[in-house]
Amino acid sequence: MMNNATMNRKALFEAIGAVSFAMDELRLFLDTHPDCSEALAAFTESMNRRHELIAQYTRQYGPLDAYYLNTEDGWSWNEGPMPWKGEVN
Repeated sequence: MMNNATMNRKALFEAIGAVSFAMDELRLFLDTHPDCSEALAAFTESMNRRHELIAQYTRQYGPLDAYYLNTEDGWSWNEGPMPWKGEVN
């Protein structure tokens, strides 16, 4: 995996997708194995990594969704390309 400082927009978006997928898989496993400390630790680590990546993406390129929007300067969600559009790639 690339260092956070060297990730471009596409690489950062893909890293967020990858860690999100891992979290989904771990969540499903934890639903049936709630006492597995290793899975819970991996989920927590993935969750923290995802938060870091989303914060970096938001700082560099804008929010991924309206839940990460800074509204101090007004509503800016509709500015710039939407993350899921081809402009990211």
